[in-house]
Amino acid sequence: MSEEARALAKPYLPGRASYLVLGVFARKRGIELAAKLPWKVGIVAFMANPPIQREDPQTIEETLRVLAGDPVFDLVELQPLSESGWAAAKRALEGSKLELAVGAQPVVLNQGYNPSSLSEEERRRAAERLIEIAKVAAARGAKAVAFCSGPDPGLENREAAKAALVKTVREVSAQAEKLGLAVLLETFDRDWDRKQLIGPLGEAVEVAREVRGEYGNFGLLWDLSHAPLLGEKPSDLALARECLLHVHIGCAKRLPDGRLADTHPGFYRPGAINGVEEVAELLKALLEIGYKGAVSFEVKPEEGQGWREPVEAAKSVLYTAFAKVIGSL
Repeated sequence: MSEEARALAKPYLPGRASYLVLGVFARKRGIELAAKLPWKVGIVAFMANPPIQREDPQTIEETLRVLAGDPVFDLVELQPLSESGWAAAKRALEGSKLELAVGAQPVVLNQGYNPSSLSEEERRRAAERLIEIAKVAAARGAKAVAFCSGPDPGLENREAAKAALVKTVREVSAQAEKLGLAVLLETFDRDWDRKQLIGPLGEAVEVAREVRGEYGNFGLLWDLSHAPLLGEKPSDLALARECLLHVHIGCAKRLPDGRLADTHPGFYRPGAINGVEEVAELLKALLEIGYKGAVSFEVKPEEGQGWREPVEAAKSVLYTAFAKVIGSL
């Protein structure tokens, strides 16, 4: 960004019919520019305030009321909830501008459901659970449901596991299509921490191509936090131009022994990988591929942090990165 643009860049929050959007004002070569962020902004609520995962109704309601009152946010992502949890969410979100999506990744990562299992019985069990989640999500007004593949079974069984995953994705997408839901497959690392089947972006795109010919409601979710663990960069998203439906923004963590961990620390935290430069690179890549989806923060407080601290830091990073992109035009 030029010195002139950097000096004049400032927040720009123009009114819309139902919500406010983040933008920047800058001056380039004597021309004043006002640019609004072209994507809706969301947040993964169950990572932003982890006690939500314990489904305490008061925590759910209080957290969602804060997020609903923040003009930056247009979308909130929740994990599958119990009836009391959904009731708390409804109280908090009723009358708000926030769209809702459901993230079922914890169901796969933590509860033993494997949508890419080589056991047909286990695969079918996972598909049925994901379809059940989709039905509840649609009934609660959600627009999308996301999940991930199961663990990587190793090179010898990898192709068979991909075939099983495609089968599951088709089954879930078929039901979700009837419900008006988008279905998102999130990519995770294969070698460092989560060690999931999908996996590298190129292989995720292959899965998407097999499914999208029949179900256009299916697409990919790419997370900037996972990029360092996958050895990927935002420019790689050109591969997924036609099937990228959602993006997460956050950080990986480098541990003291050099290992990489998928813990989603806030920006500027010790060991956090990703910052303004990487987010600016992501925004530029999204502009170049004509991306039309939303971007959601996935950040998590560490010991000694209040939950709102990493959220505010992420908002600041997004604004600064966007100002940097606009200043470079």
